[in-house]
Amino acid sequence: MSNTGLFSEFPGVSAKQWKQKIQVDLKGADYNETLVWESLEGINVKPFYNQEDLKTIPNFSLPKGHNWSVAQTIYVSDEKKSNTKALTILEKGVESLIFTIPNETTDFEVLLFGLDVEKIELYFYFGFLSLGPIKKLASLLGNKKAKAHLNIDIIGHLTEEGNWYHHLEKDHKLLTDLVWFATPDISIVGVDASRYQNAGANMVQQLAYSLAHANEYLNHVVTSNTVEKPFTVTFKIAVGSNYFFEIAKIRALRWLWRSLASEYGIQSECNILASPSKRNKTLYDYNVNMLRTTSESMSAVLGGADAVCNLAYDAIYHKDNGFGERIARNQLLLLKEEGYFFEASQIAEGSYYIESLTDQLAEKALVLFKQIEKAGGFLDALKKGTIQQKVKENAEREQRLFDQGKIVSLGTNKYQNPQDRMKENLELYPFVKTKARKTIIEPIIEKRLAEASEQKRLNDE
Repeated sequence: MSNTGLFSEFPGVSAKQWKQKIQVDLKGADYNETLVWESLEGINVKPFYNQEDLKTIPNFSLPKGHNWSVAQTIYVSDEKKSNTKALTILEKGVESLIFTIPNETTDFEVLLFGLDVEKIELYFYFGFLSLGPIKKLASLLGNKKAKAHLNIDIIGHLTEEGNWYHHLEKDHKLLTDLVWFATPDISIVGVDASRYQNAGANMVQQLAYSLAHANEYLNHVVTSNTVEKPFTVTFKIAVGSNYFFEIAKIRALRWLWRSLASEYGIQSECNILASPSKRNKTLYDYNVNMLRTTSESMSAVLGGADAVCNLAYDAIYHKDNGFGERIARNQLLLLKEEGYFFEASQIAEGSYYIESLTDQLAEKALVLFKQIEKAGGFLDALKKGTIQQKVKENAEREQRLFDQGKIVSLGTNKYQNPQDRMKENLELYPFVKTKARKTIIEPIIEKRLAEASEQKRLNDE
């Protein structure tokens, strides 16, 4: 809490005095063994925090006037239908649109027709890397005075597919060409950090790998003399169920970006697009997913995300459908309008616990980031398989805890309903898909914790 003077009449209580009182109440039980627990990131969480924990902590405050928007994704297979859908959901409360563009033939004039793009924020994710259509889109957005994020992420594609779009030299050349179209309102570069979380990386790894990933782009724009252009990075992140840690993770990411960018002489805030994690979502007792996504969206807001795109409760086994999308959208609208979360992003500031967690996550991530850079950088670590191995190790550790019931998932590894049947409801394959192909690096594969147990239950139906 900040010092408001409300309690100035009362004497201060030191951390030592608090601990002494707790030890008396424990009646001989060991303080550390009883009340202190260690997170997967190696952070010891104490039973209480006070002002003494904030003495050397840097400023993690958000920019003044910071707010967040309700976002929704549209897959663009037909421009007219996608345009109609965009206009419809904007009327229903959506404030940011996320377009997934699968091919180069998309007619962006048709897609954006009638949209008041000066009042909303646009995010684009491309299934290709080509100068012509993306340059045309950037020009169109500039003419319309739109605020947009094009999220060109060649390294993200590499981690997902194991290959470049074309090859290393051409991808980097296209990235250089596209960065020249950046403006104060149109950012070009994105970092898909959600894959690290969804594959099982812990929060320190997620932060360090996101920072190292972004640093590859900073290095590139500096060496290609495009750093004088506006340079803002959009981080796409996944938010898990560890409520306070996730708030701290997002705040730490923003501070780490500021620190890194300042080393290059760049003064800019990053943009953070947050969505609930897929890793803890379940096939059985799927309605529990709504509880998970609600708390995860709350973490995203309190952590200071710029836009939050909810995950439908049935997203892992149903194709896109109006009902699932409406429920996901309304969860965010209820938080914003009924829960008064529209001004909530500053609430976490000054919380002893969250400030301490933010500092510890940031410091640990910075140490790991420096180790990656000292060893040759993020791309080199991906080529050697070091990043993939570290993510796997943590994912396997998480999986063991889940299998042992120490990470609890209601309806899945705790309090199962044996009457649940799902085999006839599957419109999508809800498990890891593998396809044999030649790759230059090992891809980072997203995997849900419940997959093995769900496959067994499906087989037993």
